[in-house]
Amino acid sequence: MLLAGLAGAVIVAAGGFWFLSSTGNASGMRPDDREFVTLGGEIYADQCASCHGRDGKGEPNWREPLATGGMPAPPHDESGHTWHHPGQLLFDYTKRGGQALIGDRGKSNMPPFGDVLSDDEIWAVLSYIKSTWPAEIRAMHDQRNGS
Repeated sequence: MLLAGLAGAVIVAAGGFWFLSSTGNASGMRPDDREFVTLGGEIYADQCASCHGRDGKGEPNWREPLATGGMPAPPHDESGHTWHHPGQLLFDYTKRGGQALIGDRGKSNMPPFGDVLSDDEIWAVLSYIKSTWPAEIRAMHDQRNGS
């Protein structure tokens, strides 16, 4: 029985790894497309800045859990971890919301935007965010995306 439980845990872990790694290479980010980035900046100001800050600095103490169990909104600049994640994962997290991706492994306060923004609008926001990163951070993100 213990062996069957262990095998089941390995299968679930492998499936989770496959899901996260399989979302890594495709990306609709276009941080050099001025018009797309401008659109993304406008949407960011309207939909994202209230939590992540107009300057992308996030909420104070963003590394410390809230009393509710979730985490404060992280910064999207180079001091945060947004650039550590593949573009498709960022897209899915934004579209479906953090809780949909985290499941029972934790709590996320990131709401889903799939009913608020089109796919292109989500990519525009992500393009805007990426356009604000220094060249070396953008290059590392490109490398993580296989670009």
